[in-house]
Amino acid sequence: MRISLCLMVWNELEGCKLDVPHLPRGAFDELYAVDGGSTDGTLEYLSAQGIPVHRQPKRGLNAAYVHANEVSTCDAVVVFFPKGSTPPEDLIKFRPLLEQGVALVVASRQIAGSRNEEDERWLRPRKWMVGALALLAAALWQREGYRVRDVLHGFKGFSRAAFTEMDVLDHGLSVDIEMVARAYKLRLPRAEFPTSEQARPHGETHFKMWPTGKKLLAYLWFELRRHG
Repeated sequence: MRISLCLMVWNELEGCKLDVPHLPRGAFDELYAVDGGSTDGTLEYLSAQGIPVHRQPKRGLNAAYVHANEVSTCDAVVVFFPKGSTPPEDLIKFRPLLEQGVALVVASRQIAGSRNEEDERWLRPRKWMVGALALLAAALWQREGYRVRDVLHGFKGFSRAAFTEMDVLDHGLSVDIEMVARAYKLRLPRAEFPTSEQARPHGETHFKMWPTGKKLLAYLWFELRRHG
């Protein structure tokens, strides 16, 4: 199986400097980035590292995934966000599962052996929200197979054919939970492996918890009424 590695970036210069030198480039058949409109030198840094950068033609997280799947020339795509919070070494864990025929593979912060950045706190609102959304999505659509626990992690791999079959929306930011919901509805094979997450050392998240949570609930309502 030929597998692309896609870096998802939007003003992530400092994160790229931390992660790009440690990418296992030899484990992939193709390497490129999809950029959401960086102005901080991210594009120049990646180009200097020999990494082609594709400007996404439409804004938004979903649109970035759609473009990543379109520009790949391989059979599968692994998506990685270089922000210094997840280990690039875990990138080598995707190939064995994808080559076994798993359509959606998630690097999980929610299963045994994993670490979530909130694990050392007493209050873990983001982790609990992910767990609640995972249970809700499974209750609504899982009828067989593996139940995905980390439905909001962008660190994932998927076959391009499965992504096309999922018919992911090309707007909004629902793509992570949407891919899980669509995989349930289409009965596509899915799996997770544990990864570790630390607080990002530079900058702030692009996805604040409460505004994002409300948008994801709106997506789930849409998916309930979606045909197919």
